[in-house]
Amino acid sequence: MMGSEEDEGRLYTSTDMMESLTLDTEPHPFLSNSDYRNAMSGGESFFASSLQESHPLAAKSVDAHQLGFEDSARSSGSLREDMVEPPSYADAVFARDLSHSTTSAFLQTNSFSDVLRITVSNPQKIPEAGASMAAGIASSYVTYLINTHTNISSYQGSDFSVRRRFRDVVTLSDRLAESFRGFFIPPRPDKNVVESQVMQKHEFIENRRAALEKYLRRLAAHPVLRQSDELRLFLQAEGKLPLLPTTDMASRMLDGAVNLPRQLFGEGSVILAPQEAAQPAKGGRDLVRLFKELKQSVTNDWGGSKPAIIEEDKEFLEKKEKLQDLEHHLSDASQQAELVVKAQQEVGEVMGELGLAFIKLAKFETRAGFTPAHAADAKCVATGAVKASRFYRECNAQSVRHLDELHEYLGLMQALHIAFADRSNALLTVQTFMSDVAANNMQIEKLEAASNKVFGGSKTQNRKISELKEAVKVTGEARDLAQKEYECIKDRNRAELERFDEERRRDFLNMLRGFAQTQVGYAEKICNVWTKVAEDTKGHSGRFSEATPSYLSTPT
Repeated sequence: MMGSEEDEGRLYTSTDMMESLTLDTEPHPFLSNSDYRNAMSGGESFFASSLQESHPLAAKSVDAHQLGFEDSARSSGSLREDMVEPPSYADAVFARDLSHSTTSAFLQTNSFSDVLRITVSNPQKIPEAGASMAAGIASSYVTYLINTHTNISSYQGSDFSVRRRFRDVVTLSDRLAESFRGFFIPPRPDKNVVESQVMQKHEFIENRRAALEKYLRRLAAHPVLRQSDELRLFLQAEGKLPLLPTTDMASRMLDGAVNLPRQLFGEGSVILAPQEAAQPAKGGRDLVRLFKELKQSVTNDWGGSKPAIIEEDKEFLEKKEKLQDLEHHLSDASQQAELVVKAQQEVGEVMGELGLAFIKLAKFETRAGFTPAHAADAKCVATGAVKASRFYRECNAQSVRHLDELHEYLGLMQALHIAFADRSNALLTVQTFMSDVAANNMQIEKLEAASNKVFGGSKTQNRKISELKEAVKVTGEARDLAQKEYECIKDRNRAELERFDEERRRDFLNMLRGFAQTQVGYAEKICNVWTKVAEDTKGHSGRFSEATPSYLSTPT
């Protein structure tokens, strides 16, 4: 009478059961049930098929509501010329496509007259050449197909494809960091060795593919990096990547340790070429200079004397402090966004369980031979609950795509920290060279004063004076180049901050607009679902009164 045990278990299968239900009417006027199942389950085929380059809700010359009305009219097969009432808010907002997502200006931008579009696809496992087999497991790596379309003249072509592995991306990132100090260079994806062991292989590879594509698109959206030779060679050069990988820190420190005794005992020159000396000392190959800059840093922080040159850009210091506050706010907002998404997801799941419970009730009413009208009402409520659950889950998916902008900018704050560190290191280099010049000049004065006391001078002292004057000359040239590098980084920081502020305001406005429209639009759709349920079951109270014995009725 009540059905088999298998039927009972099937009724309580929550999410999968709810998504496979066939409803009497389509849950959305513009999507089929199959589209819904793809959207609710996070299927890439639904969202990725219409991913556009610009934010769908960004301010444009054409009114988005009017576009929604026109598209909705075309979907009905007529122009609705005789329509008196305007379309609902939800239909106007969602008529074009529910699958649009927020796209940060760091990922795509329409401010350039030239085009640089990058996609990453088709991962392939390649056996490691010359690798030995251990425990029956062959060493291998994964390469990704990188397709590029551009009209930038320096690329000497419009469409080309190359295969790159993750190691090549690391090399590209390191080269950009060396060549473009002071720019907000988007951080590359992490290696995630532990994650690769925990996750399923295909899932890890897909996540890495998506992360690499997002990273390369960020580079392509940067007004300077998109024109760089490093990125052009990475995207266009066939075969092995022509960019040489940078030497790792351990090797550089080892080289520095080997040279250190010769430098300390005068067997090797402590004077570098000015171009090389003007670069940051953190590379580690010249430990003497590294120690000098460390000493200068301690002197700046704890010494009683003030360095000859300090950071005096008050506007920059104020912006830097505000950006630190922004990072804290982004972290808090990101956590709150996760709570909102989680709560909305739970509401959708509970609503789905409610729908399944009413389906069970309808089947019980039918099999038990109770009033058919009651079973019909229960089925109507179940259909409404399942529809509402699907709307909740689809709304949540869209909300995540809008609110993900918070995560994006929180991750990009790392690029700002690195650019500001480049500026600090460049200033420290200038301060160190100025201190060296001042110390050498002071030593020259002392030696000259001592030499003047000896008739004819001291050959040893004269030779030492000559060496110090040469050191002052070379160090002075390095100081000038370091000063020029510092000023260049300052200009880059200033331009990048202006770009960051402009794009952040635009992206956050679009994020808030998109999130608000999503919430309001789906709220209206869910309201319409329950309004229809109320209309379809409005006779239930009358039928209940007729079927209720008189002694249970409320006395008048």
